[in-house]
Amino acid sequence: MIRVAIEASAPALDAGLRALISSFEEIGIVSEINQADLIIRSAPSASFLEEEMEAPSTASILFLSDIPLTLRGLRRLPHSWGIVPLDASAEELRAAIHALSQGLMVGDPSLLFRSEEETIAASPLTDRETEVLTLLSQGLANKQIASTLGISEHTVKFHVSSIYTKLNVTNRTEAVRAGLRGGWIAL
Repeated sequence: MIRVAIEASAPALDAGLRALISSFEEIGIVSEINQADLIIRSAPSASFLEEEMEAPSTASILFLSDIPLTLRGLRRLPHSWGIVPLDASAEELRAAIHALSQGLMVGDPSLLFRSEEETIAASPLTDRETEVLTLLSQGLANKQIASTLGISEHTVKFHVSSIYTKLNVTNRTEAVRAGLRGGWIAL
């Protein structure tokens, strides 16, 4: 069971989240943050991350916000994080909670922005390898990736092997995790 604590900026949002999350059998709500595996927070402003956050270092944080947050601020967090819009569907919320519980990062690209002084490491992957990694993140098999990209299955295997080497990983899950953490792909 994934234990979730909720920190909402408005009582109506808090009540709605509690009702929605209570309907998920595999997710439980806890009242104490230090007991949570994941914290859901509504982010009132873009400077929210600059404030000191009192969360256990092992808890992931899922932000609900329609205001973009800085990648620099999010990358300072010592644990996995995610951001979804306030109007996210129940299934999007559930998927984000599950992804975060597995240590993945979740982010709606429209809600993330780079601060002016931030430099992002360039991807070590070629454009084609990034396409393959994106399709891997969607759970596609090599044959499906080959069909989607119009290349041979052997070429897909070559790209997957190259991705593993460049990202220093040994399987698809680790490759997707590295791509998400690097900001080179998004779910």
